[in-house]
Amino acid sequence: MPKDSLTDLHQLVWTALLAATIGAGAYLIVPIGPVPVSMQPFFVFLTGFALGPRRGAMAVGLYLLAGTLGLPVFAGGRSGLGHLFGPTGGYIFGWLAAVWLCGLARQQDGTVPWVRGGGFGLVALLVLYAMGAGWLKFALSMSWHKAWLAGVAPFIVWDIIKLAASLACARYMVRLGLLPGQR
Repeated sequence: MPKDSLTDLHQLVWTALLAATIGAGAYLIVPIGPVPVSMQPFFVFLTGFALGPRRGAMAVGLYLLAGTLGLPVFAGGRSGLGHLFGPTGGYIFGWLAAVWLCGLARQQDGTVPWVRGGGFGLVALLVLYAMGAGWLKFALSMSWHKAWLAGVAPFIVWDIIKLAASLACARYMVRLGLLPGQR
């Protein structure tokens, strides 16, 4: 098998694997309100850092497709368009932007420096919060203040920890030479 074919296969496997981990993260939740705390953001950030923007977006797109088609991959084991366009839909769609932004931190050689990853990760988190809170405000007819209190404030510390942990995991996988596209 030519080297390019192996590289393509490696990227395809990682794309499917990380899409599956985002779905698996849906089962690791703490229900604290209309938007549960789950491990899904950890896997979304990791997907961006590990695969880059394009492949990362493909993995999140695959995850969204699986949930839309009825596989129980959304938080709490839910699925379908109703959940996708429910109160948490802004966060779910925000993962496309977040994975893209985290993916921009990945350099040409496949590495993800701490400062670059942290910077892009924090911007991704802000965009994710803006999309999620905006949709939450719309879906539940809330004020911006209430949407922020319900959909952002309780998650800030959790998400910063998940962001740092995902960056550390990606850097570790780079050091081991596991990720596709490394030179």
